[in-house]
Amino acid sequence: MSEPVHADNKPAVLKLEKGMYMICSCGRSENQPYCDGSHHGTDFTPIAFDVEEEKTYAICNCKISGNMPLCDGTHKTLPVE
Repeated sequence: MSEPVHADNKPAVLKLEKGMYMICSCGRSENQPYCDGSHHGTDFTPIAFDVEEEKTYAICNCKISGNMPLCDGTHKTLPVE
């Protein structure tokens, strides 16, 4: 499997309403953290995220969280750019 692009070195902190969201897993989307189809031609697929409770979520932007699509702090291990 290919390595994702690290879209950012911090999560997107967003208040999300109930519903289904398609979250970018490749890091190439211009609409982070949401999928815009930029993964086409790669081995990545978007992550379906079903929000059952309206609240604030930290969505992973480094794309290597062990708890995708939620941030688990893995971005802290990346080199500072």
